[in-house]
Amino acid sequence: VQLVESGGGLVQPGKSLTLSCEVSGLIFSSYYMSWVRQAPGKGLEWLSSIYGDGSKTYYADSVKGRFTISRDNAKNTVYLQMHGLKSEDTALYYCTTPRIGGCDRGYCSSPTDNYWGQGTQVTVSS
Repeated sequence: VQLVESGGGLVQPGKSLTLSCEVSGLIFSSYYMSWVRQAPGKGLEWLSSIYGDGSKTYYADSVKGRFTISRDNAKNTVYLQMHGLKSEDTALYYCTTPRIGGCDRGYCSSPTDNYWGQGTQVTVSS
């Protein structure tokens, strides 16, 4: 299983950015996909998850109303649209999918129970 994130970069506060994650090695439409981030010196923070067919989405309170998760199952790709970016959104952003079943909203609390990409850096600064 391979997950490859892209789309990160340096952006000014208040601006928007869209991250992409292309997945291979599994039946993409059968899997929840999630976005998780890690800010400098902090732990992992789950941001959002989307069901396999895209019919259900979930968001952390910290990003609800600003970030939108979506997926294109024909392209095996999940997206994270980020609007109104703040300095506190500066982090390494990962997409993940579970290795095992039964995880709440498709994101397993134990990191090793998820597949991870290499991450894409988002820096919000003027």
